[in-house]
Amino acid sequence: MKLATLKTGGRDGTLIVVNRTLTKAVKASDIAPTLQAALDNWKKSEPKLRKLYKLLNAGDAKGIFKLDTKKLASPLPRAYQWADGSAYVNHVELVRKARGAEMPPSFWTDPLMYQGASDSFIGPTAPIEAGSEDWGSDMESEVAVVTDDVPMGIAPTDAAQHIKLVMLVNDVSLRNLIPNELAKGFGFFQSKPASAFSPVAVTPAELGDAWDGGKVKLPLITHLNGDLFGKPNAGVDMTFDFPALIAHAAKTRHLVAGTIIGSGTVSNVDRSSGSSCIAEKRMLETIADGKPSTPFMRFGDRVRIEMFDKNGDSLFGAIDQQVVKYDSSQKTKAA
Repeated sequence: MKLATLKTGGRDGTLIVVNRTLTKAVKASDIAPTLQAALDNWKKSEPKLRKLYKLLNAGDAKGIFKLDTKKLASPLPRAYQWADGSAYVNHVELVRKARGAEMPPSFWTDPLMYQGASDSFIGPTAPIEAGSEDWGSDMESEVAVVTDDVPMGIAPTDAAQHIKLVMLVNDVSLRNLIPNELAKGFGFFQSKPASAFSPVAVTPAELGDAWDGGKVKLPLITHLNGDLFGKPNAGVDMTFDFPALIAHAAKTRHLVAGTIIGSGTVSNVDRSSGSSCIAEKRMLETIADGKPSTPFMRFGDRVRIEMFDKNGDSLFGAIDQQVVKYDSSQKTKAA
């Protein structure tokens, strides 16, 4: 099943069901007005949404319309919780190696995770607004899951059953703002602006054998200005799968329905598959040449993030964004 949110007058949009080929959709307002409302009552809403999805794919649903991804918000335009992990530890190791630092052994056994701002996400085709090119805008191509209510202290073996939806993420980072923030010892804030998610969220069942219960075993494709930047496999070298990340997040708190857990930058030990963020490529250049040569994104640059099934069909639709200079006089609303 594939779900999305149509931009409407409200902050949380209107829930729609999207067909398998991402060409048609139908409003699901009579089942749940928003995706958050559906997740709040998932046991009752999921069977009804699944039935509507079946009718849509057969062409028998009422009110079918052509899908335009430019009219979509992120599946959850805002969320109660957005926590991003760093599940690909080889990526973390590379970061530290580039600056000559050893990685603590605990990083292989205890996930890194930060709590991101979730009051507003930007849509899959909305611009990435930045006040200056000096901020060092970077994409981070990731996978994320959405949970239902998760009890505190859950074990990883039990956490998988709470994964209800899967999405792609562009977890935008402002690289040149990060060092000073981390030096304060209190984590990210200004350096982590609003993230963007794929046009649609899909149920794990929709992924078929590409979903093993804890990770997606498919390449994550990133293009920068039309050129292939990376295609690492999200199912390879993932030290902590999603059940492990969920259990980590829920160690000291209950997680409410609609919680989003991110994988962190997808990265493979085999560097021939490229990278999912500019920072990683710059690290490799530093290790090889003593200095980086790839610049961070500039105004006008465009990033596209997508994942395809074994038949070559787009599973989630594309995150397709351009970096633009923020003009405060226009008061642009990212949605």
